[in-house]
Amino acid sequence: MTVPDFENLLRGLTPQVLGTLVRRYGHFEGCEDAVQEAVLAAAVQWPSEGVPANPRGWLVTVASRRLIDQLRGDRARREREWATAAAEVVPEDVPDTDDTLLLLFLCCHPALTAASQTALTLRAVGGLTTAEIARAFLVPEATMAARISRAKQRIRAAGGSFELPGAAGSEGGVPADGHGERLRVVLHVLYLIFNEGYTASSGDELHRLDLAREAIRLTRSVRARLPEDGEVAGLLALMLLTHARRAARTTASGDLVPLAEQDRTAWDRALIEEGTDLVKEALAGPELGPYRLQAAIAATHADALAAEDTDWRQVYALYLILERVAPNPMVTLNRAIALAETDGPEAGLALLATLDADARMAGHYRLLSVRAHLLERTGDRAGAYEQYRRAARATASLAERRYLEARAGRVRPAR
Repeated sequence: MTVPDFENLLRGLTPQVLGTLVRRYGHFEGCEDAVQEAVLAAAVQWPSEGVPANPRGWLVTVASRRLIDQLRGDRARREREWATAAAEVVPEDVPDTDDTLLLLFLCCHPALTAASQTALTLRAVGGLTTAEIARAFLVPEATMAARISRAKQRIRAAGGSFELPGAAGSEGGVPADGHGERLRVVLHVLYLIFNEGYTASSGDELHRLDLAREAIRLTRSVRARLPEDGEVAGLLALMLLTHARRAARTTASGDLVPLAEQDRTAWDRALIEEGTDLVKEALAGPELGPYRLQAAIAATHADALAAEDTDWRQVYALYLILERVAPNPMVTLNRAIALAETDGPEAGLALLATLDADARMAGHYRLLSVRAHLLERTGDRAGAYEQYRRAARATASLAERRYLEARAGRVRPAR
């Protein structure tokens, strides 16, 4: 097994093992520490001794023993807690069930704020670093670290249940008793995990394929439980339609290729067909939610055999509706891109100017790079050059930085 395969195996098993332990024993923080110790032990032992026949069972067993040791060593804990844990040590032939989805809903515990639910899930289930989550939320890393720590403390204080939508307590598959709100947060978390996988916020590679695939897998799991939910279908469609472009987004050397320049014959037609069918199904529902609308936009791009065939007026109209349904500066930014295609780059720049006062967008590389592109289209090479350079400095993604620096070099004014 190669090093990347080994790392991917551990990465995929970690949330499953954590979900199993939390379901069995509670003690979220203690379980998380025990799982990390088990993963560390695997990283030391497996390369020399070989991967066990049931790696998940091995991790569950080792983590369970670590947890028991923690409980035994903490004399302040009640004897009953230790006895319960000690009686439930899992043998290495533990059935290969996946508790990742259960862990996902636990992290969306109603005792937490929506922001804390999302951050904790990204950390525990998605495996993102605190820095990556901070960039996704447009907040400083220290702020996010404190938020995750508080979330763990509240989970410990409030307790957690592994009650899922579609189980007892819901009617007709519709979440009850606050599950609707938890489902909304779960979908947002999956959306962020997929986005980090599709365009990594930092590092050498543009993609983090493991995260994108995990987000798709988990969303399929949610859809299996809630097949009638239009937003779940919309989110899955959005992921599939976006993921279908992955092979065309980079050159052989790993350089970014923008949507307008991609070889669309390299797009995955099977994913596009599945995603398009889901969009049609989702749009037949009674309400238009943000994921259905974004999926419809992605389907519009997928329908165009060439960039110049894109129905930009339809894209703009969908973004206008999306902005009303779910106001967000990134939606406005994307609407400006569509507006520039229908009414010219000056119109797009005027709309971008409305984002300058939004603190969340101050210095954001996406705003800078879009402005640079539109300035380039107007013929303002000096302005475009400055914005491309600022955007390149603002991103932590090396692939995007290389692309932006190349664009800057292309429009650099002659001395």
